[in-house]
Amino acid sequence: MKRAPEPVPAPQPVLSPTLRVLLGLAAAVIALAGLSFARELVGPLALAAVIVIICHPLRHPLERRGWPSWTATTAVIVLAYVILAFLVALLWFAGTQFVRLVADYADELQATAQSVIAWLQSAGLDDQAADATGALLEPANIAAFAASLGGTVLSVLTAFFFVLAYVIFMAADGSRYARAEASFGASIRPVVRRFQAFNTGVRRYYVVNAIFGAIVAIIDGLALWALGVPAPAVWAILAFVTNFVPNIGFVLGLIPPALLALVVGGWPMMLVVIAIYCVVNVTLQVLIQPKFVSDAVDLSLTLSFFSVIFWTFIIGPLGAILSIPLTLLVRALILEGDPGKRWLRWLSGDAAAARERRLDGVVD
Repeated sequence: MKRAPEPVPAPQPVLSPTLRVLLGLAAAVIALAGLSFARELVGPLALAAVIVIICHPLRHPLERRGWPSWTATTAVIVLAYVILAFLVALLWFAGTQFVRLVADYADELQATAQSVIAWLQSAGLDDQAADATGALLEPANIAAFAASLGGTVLSVLTAFFFVLAYVIFMAADGSRYARAEASFGASIRPVVRRFQAFNTGVRRYYVVNAIFGAIVAIIDGLALWALGVPAPAVWAILAFVTNFVPNIGFVLGLIPPALLALVVGGWPMMLVVIAIYCVVNVTLQVLIQPKFVSDAVDLSLTLSFFSVIFWTFIIGPLGAILSIPLTLLVRALILEGDPGKRWLRWLSGDAAAARERRLDGVVD
């Protein structure tokens, strides 16, 4: 009996490159909207992941000394909790001191605001512009900023429970992921190496930033103390925290102590504070620090600046501090591993992409 011919499958429609790009952009927008909607969960998740990445190398020397895997995991969790407790203590101290400072200097802030308005009007600015500029020093507005800052700290503390839980789960999974190559063979080695490089880069970025942030904070705090600016410890903590915000962190850490110097010491003290911050931060953060993090953060200046704004918009204040690791993660997931996208990696600031292309040309 003659067998009936098998049906020929219908040809699949071929999408044009433009349509593929549009579909990819639409999918990205939907994914980012989902991240923004779930920011209360995604932000703590990203923070916990970064902390576990930083603490994970602690397990290696312990396991080499014969410690059981569960004790090494416990050590990683304890170290992560110590770092979290230190950060929370810094935020709590700085927030309470800042609110108290606003209350203590309410009259001086009001007088300074009035003098700034008078000076701007004498300089030829209209009343509306002068009032808007002087309003920056109004105690009510500064108190509102302090309240919003306190609300931000409160939201971070509210998510602290999720961070604690995430740290436990991720630290436990970290030991299992280390056995991935042994379980699945050499075929997944490129993927493992790519994410090992990502983890190393994130770890180096934050460790170097923490060291230089501490140096900057100590120098700035001592300089403010010598000048007589109130609450130098608060501004030192602010300088340390804002050191983790690329490009604009220096400005964020400078504005509050400069304004307070204007209140207590007038324009000369304010200019001295600005000069000290510029010298210290430009020397350490612009001339020295990039030499230590260039291998970890191979991003263009434009992309680094944009990533701060973008991730802050997506997941909130934590996005400013986590912007570099999140951008590196997106690049590792989407661009790395695909030879056809090396030019996009190079465009993002990854110098290794050009070296890989030259090596491929030599092999060919």
